[in-house]
Amino acid sequence: MKSVFNTKDITELKERINKLSSRSQAQWGKMNVAQMLAHCNVAYEMTFEPYQFKKPKGIKKWILKSLIKPYVVGPKSFKKNGQTSKDFKITSTRDLDFEKERIFSFIDKTQQLGASYFEEKENLSFGKMSSNEWNTLFYKHLNHHLEQFGV
Repeated sequence: MKSVFNTKDITELKERINKLSSRSQAQWGKMNVAQMLAHCNVAYEMTFEPYQFKKPKGIKKWILKSLIKPYVVGPKSFKKNGQTSKDFKITSTRDLDFEKERIFSFIDKTQQLGASYFEEKENLSFGKMSSNEWNTLFYKHLNHHLEQFGV
C-alpha cells in the first residue's frame, strides 16, 4: 500500500484530487464530488479536531474496536456502496474548492507530522493504533473514494 507519509505518494494523491471537478460523476454511491471530499475530511477531523465528536462508549466502543477496526485498517479494499457511520454521512451542500483545500491541508499536516507521530496515537473510534494502521486508514479510505470518482 502507498503511504500518506511518502512525498511521492502524497504528490500522486494530490494530482488525483486536482483532477476532480464539479462535473466529476460517481461510479457508485449517493454523494457528489464535494460531499465525498467532505466525507473524506471527517477521518482527519476526528484525528486533528476530536473535540467535535462524541467518543464511543460501552458496546459501541467494543463493536468499533473488535469488528470494524480490522476491516478499516486491514488489507482488503472497501466494498462499493458500503455502510458508513453517521458521523461520516454528508448530505448537505458543500463547496468543492473549500473541501479540496481542507483535504490538502490535512494531507500536508499528516505528512509533516510523520509516521512517528502516529505510532500508538489514540484514534477516537479504534483506540491506539500503529503508524501503519493510521496509514491504511487514511490512504485506503481516500483511494477508495478517488476510485469512486474515476481518478
